[in-house]
Amino acid sequence: QVQFVESGGGLVQAGGSLRLSCAASQSTFRIGAIGIGWYRQAQGKEREMVAQITSGDRATHYADAVKGRFTISKDNANNLVYLQMNDLKPEDTAVYYCRPPTGPWGQGTQVTVSS
Repeated sequence: QVQFVESGGGLVQAGGSLRLSCAASQSTFRIGAIGIGWYRQAQGKEREMVAQITSGDRATHYADAVKGRFTISKDNANNLVYLQMNDLKPEDTAVYYCRPPTGPWGQGTQVTVSS
C-alpha cells in the first residue's frame, strides 16, 4: 500500500513562511493522477483538512482559516505535492500530513510558529 512522506516542517516566527513537501513511498506511483490533501493536527485537537487538490489539478479547496495564506500545488515532474504556507500564525502550529481521501496516515511533519 502506498504511503506518503511529509517533510519541510520547522520552527518559524509569526509572519514567516514554510513550504511543505509530500512524496509517495513508491516512485512508480503518480501523484498527478490522484486527488490529495494536506491535513493538520494540533496538540489536543482533532485532525482537520487544510487544503485539497483534485486529480489532474483541476480544482483546489482550502479551510477558511488558511485561505489566502496557504497554497497547495503539485509538481508532476518530480512527483511531489507542496503546501506553501505564508503569513504563518501561532495557531498554525500542528503536525501536518498529506494523504488521498483514504489510506494510511504518515508520520507527518511538525510546524511550530512562535509569536
